Amino acid sequence: MTDREERPWIVRMLPALRWAALALVLVSLLMVFLYVPADKQLGDIQRIFYYHVASAWNAFFAFFIVFVSSIAYLATGKRHWDRLSVASAEIGVIFTTVVLLTGPIWGRVSWGKWWDWDPRLTTTLVLWFIYVAYLVIRAAVGDDTRRARFAAVFGIIGFVDVPIVFMSVRWWRTIHPTVIYADKMELEPSMVVALVLSVVTFTVLYGYLLGLRYRVAALADEVNEFKQRLRDYR
Repeated sequence: MTDREERPWIVRMLPALRWAALALVLVSLLMVFLYVPADKQLGDIQRIFYYHVASAWNAFFAFFIVFVSSIAYLATGKRHWDRLSVASAEIGVIFTTVVLLTGPIWGRVSWGKWWDWDPRLTTTLVLWFIYVAYLVIRAAVGDDTRRARFAAVFGIIGFVDVPIVFMSVRWWRTIHPTVIYADKMELEPSMVVALVLSVVTFTVLYGYLLGLRYRVAALADEVNEFKQRLRDYR
């Protein structure tokens, strides 16, 4: 089986994902800004919550894909797993950046300050630095095989911080609010619907971006292979 034939289904689903993402984005915007009532205490600024949580979920999910793909690459040595890893890492960094930008906007209204070295905030910032370092390492190593192996090891180790971020509000005293518990959500029914829709929307958007970035990585590899063959021919 050729590498072209091994491309993940996410690439083959790009047209459907594009239209699904567009439709879901429009519906979620209407839900968040027109359907859901403003928070009684925070007012309209609370609406950022839906995108903050959806971005956090997809950041975790993206880094989980990096973790799984990195293990698969080390086990098989197949190039498409490395492409999937770097594609998901880049998107995960984007989502984490959104989390770190939207959180302080909410915090400024709720806490009266933009930033607090709270365990949840601090571990999220560390997570951002870990995967930025992952991308820097990939750019710094020239040899394709060494870069892929080194990045895979780093991607596996770096994932350790994801459960730490998730559990930080339960392990340590934190001012970060918690409205989602194992057995309930402290939200009005309409807010729950809007939150679920936002998470689904961002997840579909993640899938679409992942397929696009994977395809770009595959094309880049084909160009590099062509250049190498051209040099060998000369």
